[in-house]
Amino acid sequence: MMLRKANLGFTMIEILVVMVVVGLLAALAITNLGGGSEQRKLTSQVRELYVLMQTASDQAILNNQELGLSITEEGYRFMVFNELEERWQGQGERLFQERAFPPLVSVTLFADDDLPKMVSDEAAEQPDIVFYSSGETTPFELEFMLAQAEEQMISLISDGFSGIELQTAADRAEL
Repeated sequence: MMLRKANLGFTMIEILVVMVVVGLLAALAITNLGGGSEQRKLTSQVRELYVLMQTASDQAILNNQELGLSITEEGYRFMVFNELEERWQGQGERLFQERAFPPLVSVTLFADDDLPKMVSDEAAEQPDIVFYSSGETTPFELEFMLAQAEEQMISLISDGFSGIELQTAADRAEL
């Protein structure tokens, strides 16, 4: 009887299967650990602010009360105009609680400062954007980007009369 010599290597199919599995795992690791997570976080935060601004505009109309939005480099907070005390104060609703921007986010606000202000104490904090009970808003453009990555900039824009528009880099490329 002839003894068969044992194979001590791997077949070509076994090597290819291992290479495909390793390639898939590497691709998965790169997408999860890559720089895209910061961009996704920024996009999510801007979309959340967009929805909150639309909600604030609707609330101003429904409650016949002016709401404001104060924006800093660290974050933003909503305010309500107290007509009895003639001053802006923090919005008490949980929905409009103060929020912070993700790290490494650059925020630039372009707002029309020539508009008439609500009668209030000038030393007190004034909102940057006002949502009027008439349905109008302060005309503005808010730009968000990560560490000077201008090609990935996200903007919130309003002319003051029509609704708020969310504009991404892909939207600007189509224009």
